[in-house]
Amino acid sequence: GAEMLTAIEEAKKKGINIALVDRDITITLKRAWTMMGVREKIRLAWEFIKVMVGSEEEEDFNIEEMMEQDIISSMMEEFGSIAPSVKNVLIDERDKYIAKRILDEKKKGKVLAVVGAGHIDGITRYLRQGKVDVNIKSLEKVPKKRVNIAKAVAYAIPALFVSVIVWVLITSGLSSIDKVIDMFLWWFLINGALSGLGAAIGRGHPLSILTAFLAAPFTSLNPAVAAGWFAGIVEAKLRVPTVKDFQQLNQIESLKDFLNNRVVRLLMVVALANLGSTIGTFVAIPYIVKIGLAG
Repeated sequence: GAEMLTAIEEAKKKGINIALVDRDITITLKRAWTMMGVREKIRLAWEFIKVMVGSEEEEDFNIEEMMEQDIISSMMEEFGSIAPSVKNVLIDERDKYIAKRILDEKKKGKVLAVVGAGHIDGITRYLRQGKVDVNIKSLEKVPKKRVNIAKAVAYAIPALFVSVIVWVLITSGLSSIDKVIDMFLWWFLINGALSGLGAAIGRGHPLSILTAFLAAPFTSLNPAVAAGWFAGIVEAKLRVPTVKDFQQLNQIESLKDFLNNRVVRLLMVVALANLGSTIGTFVAIPYIVKIGLAG
C-alpha cells in the first residue's frame, strides 16, 4: 500500500482530486468467504499449513523480477487453481469494479490510476474495451449464505439429545430418572474421553487434557463454542508460545521440530480436542438413543 499512500500525498500537495476506486475490503473478504465451498476452504487451509510448516529451503527472490507481468500472471493462475472462488472475488471482480470506477471518473477529466501489480492486466483489458458491463451495486452485496449442512447437524444434535431426554421423562415419568442419569453419564464419558484423548495426542498439558474432558460434553450441545477452544486457552496460558516459536514456523525440518514448537502444539491441541469431541458426539448419540428407547 506504500504506492497508494505516496499517490495520495502527492495528489494532496498538488490539489488534485482523489477517488478511492477499489471496493471496501470487508465486502471483498465476506464475498470471498461466502462463495468458497468446503473443499476450497480445506484446500486453502492445507496450502497455508504447508507454507507455515514446510521443510523447503529458504530462497532469495529478486523483487524486480517478481514484479514482471508474466511472473505475476503465473502466480495469479496458480492461486486460481488452488482457490478459484477466492481468485474470482479478490482479482477478477475487483478488476471489473476498479475499471468501471476509473471509466466513471474519466468522464470528469483526466485520470491517473495507481493499482496493484496483480490487477494491471485485467484492468487494462477492460479499459481498452472502453466500457465495463457490470452492475457496481451487485458487486457490493454479500451473497446470502448457502445452506450449511455442518451447522444444521450441529444444531440438530442438541435438539435430538434433548428430545430423547424429554421423551423418556414423558413416557416413563419419575421412574425413568435412573435411565436419564445413565444417558447423561455415558454422554459425558464418551464425549469427554475422546476429546481429552485428542488433546493428549496433540501433546497437550495435563490440565489442557482435563479441560477438554470437562468441556466437551457441554460444548457438544452448544454449536457456538468448542471444547478445543477452552483446551487451547489453558494450553496457551500454561505453555506460552514465544517469539522464537513463531519465527521457527517456516524452518521446521523434522518431526521433533514440529512436535516441540509451542505454536504448532497449541494448534494441534485445539484441532484434535475438537476432532475428538466431534467423534465422541457421533459415537455417543446412537448409544444415548438406544438407552432411551430400551424398555
